[in-house]
Amino acid sequence: MSPPIDPIEFELFKNALFSIADEMALTICRTTYSSVLRDSMDFSTAFADRDGKLVAQGLTLPGHLGSIPTALEVVVERYGQTMVEGDVFAMNDPFDGGMHLPDIFVFKPLFVEGERIAFAATICHHTDVGGRVAGSNAADSTEIYQEGLRIPPLHLYQAGVRNETLFRLLETNVRVPVKVLGDLRAQLAACHIAERQFHDLVQRYGVLKVNRYMAEVIDYAERLTRAAVADLPDGEVSFEDWIDDDGIDLGQPIRLFCTMKKQGDRMTVDWTGSSPQVKGAINNTLSYTKAASYCAIRSVLPGDIPNNEGVFRVIDVIAPEGTIANAVLPAACAARGLTGFRMVDCAFGALAMLVPDRVFAASDGGNTGISIGGYHADRKPFIFVDFACGTWGGRPWADGLEGNANMLANMASVSVEVIEAEYPVQITAYELLPDRMGAGKFRGGAPYTRSYRFLEREAVLQIRSDRRTFRPYGLYGGHPGQPSENQLIRDGETTALPSKFTMTIREGDVYRHDLAGAGGWGDPLERDPEAVLKDVRNELLSPDKAARDYGVVVEAAPWRIDAAATADLRDRLRRGRGDAPLPTIRWQDPEAGDVA
Repeated sequence: MSPPIDPIEFELFKNALFSIADEMALTICRTTYSSVLRDSMDFSTAFADRDGKLVAQGLTLPGHLGSIPTALEVVVERYGQTMVEGDVFAMNDPFDGGMHLPDIFVFKPLFVEGERIAFAATICHHTDVGGRVAGSNAADSTEIYQEGLRIPPLHLYQAGVRNETLFRLLETNVRVPVKVLGDLRAQLAACHIAERQFHDLVQRYGVLKVNRYMAEVIDYAERLTRAAVADLPDGEVSFEDWIDDDGIDLGQPIRLFCTMKKQGDRMTVDWTGSSPQVKGAINNTLSYTKAASYCAIRSVLPGDIPNNEGVFRVIDVIAPEGTIANAVLPAACAARGLTGFRMVDCAFGALAMLVPDRVFAASDGGNTGISIGGYHADRKPFIFVDFACGTWGGRPWADGLEGNANMLANMASVSVEVIEAEYPVQITAYELLPDRMGAGKFRGGAPYTRSYRFLEREAVLQIRSDRRTFRPYGLYGGHPGQPSENQLIRDGETTALPSKFTMTIREGDVYRHDLAGAGGWGDPLERDPEAVLKDVRNELLSPDKAARDYGVVVEAAPWRIDAAATADLRDRLRRGRGDAPLPTIRWQDPEAGDVA
C-alpha cells in the first residue's frame, strides 16, 4: 500500500499545479496579438494528466469547462500510442471534439525520461479562420462548410519539427494571418511555460509522487463535489426557455428544455425536449452543452472546489444527437455561443426550483457577437471583433450586477481607446440605459448601449444577438427585463435591424446595440423605497417607472420619497392584482420620520 498523503505537501503541490495553469493564461495575455484575446480574454488554459483528464484550469472561461477534456480525449484516442517528446497537436473541428471553428486547441504532451506524464492545454478564439464572413462566426451560415477551415486533430509539431504544411495552410486561408499565427505562437509559448514549470515540480517531488498527487487532486475535487451535491435537496425539475430564432427562419422560436435530476450525490442535466438542430449557425456541439451544464451547477456549489475531472464525474449531461444541444454534420455552429449562454439561463431556471436561495434571474442573454471586417484603401484587411454583455439577473439577496461579464464567459469589454487606435471604428456612445432592468425586490442589472461609427469606405457587419422576443425572465415575482435592440443610423435616418444579420456598411454608418435588461427577483412592491430613490437619482430609473413598477412616488425636487403617496399607491397596486391585505408595517423615512 502507498504511504499516506502528507496534507501539507499535497496542498503545496496542488497550489503549485494550479499556478501553472494561471501562468499559462498570463503568458497568452502578454504575448498575444489580437484584441479578442488580449482585451476580451476569450481563451482558456489547463493542465491534464497523462490520460488527458483535466486536473487544473486557469482562471479564464467557464465556457471551456467541458471542451478541453472532450477535445483532448479525441487527441489521446488518435495519437496516444505514438506520441513522442516534442509533439504538439492542434485542432478545431466541432464534430471531432471541438466547439466552433474560431476556437483552436493546442495540446502539448509533457514527457519525463521518455514517459508521458501530463498535457499542457490551451484554447483560443482566433480572429479569423476563413469562411464566407470575416471573423468566421456569422449567425446566418447554414452549414459548417461555409464557416472556415476545419482542422481535425493534427500534429502542429512532430518530434519537435514544425508542420510547415499546416502552418502554410492556415496562413493562406485566413484574412489576418499575422494575428492568427501570432496568437497561435502565444498558445505555444504558454505550453512551453507549463512544460518548464512542470519539470520543476517533477524534480522537487519525483515522478511517482507527481502522478499520485495529480490523481489525488481529481479525487479531492470529486469528494468535495459529491459532498456539496449531497447537501442539495433531491428532486426532478424542468424549465423551458426560447431563443427568438436562428437568423434564417425568422420569427420561428427555438425551444430549450432542461430537466435537472438530483439524487444523493449525483446530478443529471438532460436536454431532451430541446429543438432539433436548426439551419442557422447557433447549433451547439456536445462539448459546449456540457460546459454550460457544468457552469450552471458549479455556480451553486462552494467556490473552493477545483474545476477538473472530479467535478465532471458527479454530473451527467444528456443531449440527444441531432438537436440544437448536440448537432451533427453538416450543422453550422459558428454562433453557437448564443445558445450556450441561453442554456445557462435555462439551467438556472431549473436550479431555481431546487435551490431558490442560490440562483439569480435571467441575464441579458449572453454576449452579443459583433464583427466588422473589410479592407483599408491599400487592401490591407482588418477584422474587429467585440463581445457585448454586462447584466446579471436580480439575486435572492441583492440587485443584479451591471457591467459584469456573463457567468459562462469571464470576458472583458474591449476598451474604447484600443478600438479607436487599432480599427477604423469610432465609439460614439457607451453608457448604461435607464428603465430597462426587470423590476423586483432585487432588480435586474442595468444594460448598456454601445454605438460604433464606421470610418472606412466599406465593410461587412455581422451581428449575433437575441432576447428580442423572449425577454430575460424574472423569478419569484420579479419582472422580465426589457428586450435588446439593433439599429443602423445612416444619413440621419434610423432603421431597426433584426437580432441576427449580415450586411454591408459604409463610411459614416453608425451601428447601435442595446443589451437586454436582466430579470428581477421577488415582488417589486417589496423593494426598499430608498433603493428605488437611489436608482432614480443615478438615472437608471425614471420617476414614472418608479411609480409604475415599484409603487414609489419620487418628488423630483428635492429628490425625496413622498411616503404617504407611496403607501397609498402600493396599497392600490396590491389590491389591483388581487393580493390579500398586508399587515401594517413601518419603514424609516430619513427626512419625514416613521410612516405607517
